Amino acid sequence: MLTAKLKLHMTPEQFVQLRRTQLAYRDALNYVSWYSFAHGKKSNQQWLQRETYNQIRLQFHLPSQMACNVPRQVGATYKALWTKAKQNAQARKAGRTKKRYKGLDEAPKYVSPTLTYNYKYDYSFKEHQHVSVLTLEGRVSVSYTGYDKHIALIQHGATIGAAKLWYDKPKKQLYLLVSLEVEIADPTADTHKHVVGVDVGIRYLAVTSDTKGVCTFHSGKSMVAKANYYARLRKCLQKKGTRSATRRLIVMSGRERRLKQDANHVVSKQIVERHPHSLIGLEHLTDIRERTRRKRGKKASKKQRKANAVHSKWAFAELQGMIAYKALLHGSMAIKIDAHYTSKACPRCGHTSDANRPKKGLLFICQNCRYTLHADLVGARNITMRTLLIRQDWVSTGTLSACPDVSCDEAKAERRLRYSELRWSTDTSPAL
Repeated sequence: MLTAKLKLHMTPEQFVQLRRTQLAYRDALNYVSWYSFAHGKKSNQQWLQRETYNQIRLQFHLPSQMACNVPRQVGATYKALWTKAKQNAQARKAGRTKKRYKGLDEAPKYVSPTLTYNYKYDYSFKEHQHVSVLTLEGRVSVSYTGYDKHIALIQHGATIGAAKLWYDKPKKQLYLLVSLEVEIADPTADTHKHVVGVDVGIRYLAVTSDTKGVCTFHSGKSMVAKANYYARLRKCLQKKGTRSATRRLIVMSGRERRLKQDANHVVSKQIVERHPHSLIGLEHLTDIRERTRRKRGKKASKKQRKANAVHSKWAFAELQGMIAYKALLHGSMAIKIDAHYTSKACPRCGHTSDANRPKKGLLFICQNCRYTLHADLVGARNITMRTLLIRQDWVSTGTLSACPDVSCDEAKAERRLRYSELRWSTDTSPAL
């Protein structure tokens, strides 16, 4: 699945029509959200459509297909909130947390005026790079530009799905975000013989290592410094609170996010282009922010609060997602690996201890065999060995485990026992 970002070139009248449709759609979302909250916080999409469809058509003048999309989107939102509430209740019962989830204390409010279009119902592509989109006053035909490869896929080669009409407030520009589905051949163990491990982090966005010992480091030092600068500037402007400060905040909104997104795009592209037709191992990081969070509130020092802020802005999931979808386009495939002690286990002797990383720095010193190496490279090598082990199981059994089994403690213990027996060596071929 890919998302093509198309820039729409409109006349002032067409811009007003599309913008008015966006705002009406957002108001309809908030109305249905309030209705669901007032009637027991229901998430049943069919029930919401039966109860609110006529009012949506009458009050907000939305076309029929859009009027069906509104309760569907609100129902999905409430379903996600109920899932989080149930997970929080289970965590509180088990004693893992004391915080109560407050997402259902009031009706969810939709702020961003993003509009959903269904292909061939609400929008369709025409000749000469024009797209016909539906508004409250009828259809309008506008020209568009975008990434050449995405436009080529739209014209021939991809299955076109739903789209979203997105408004860039600082630039006052409308974009059409189109979802594309591209068919890729099924992977086999014969086509993915090369194995690569990727360790993600903050000081180094990614460190890669293959079975032959070839490694690459992708530093995030310059990106982190710029992101921290934007965070400090945003904090000062919010504290000032004047109209000029608010205008400045609107101008620079999203700049930090785009900075990190661009860095992740560059790193992920370099990784997949250097390792075509490979099996790429990524860490399965779950609840990483909760597990790395320091003290909070009045008990936390300035250093601890700063560390919490840094970890909360860590965009590792975005980087791993980019590596996963770009790997498929280059004939490779990414799988998730158990991240249990990948940077604290010695790849030479298997000794695992927190003391292997003195002062939690970047230097790894094994307390058993005195093996010394960069800590992130140690993590990448351990991930490589675990990925190689999964590929060996793939060859022998014919089935690939794309994600570690966390269904029971016995499965995790058995898997980690096998990991503890792995030893790093550039000679990975049994024949040699």
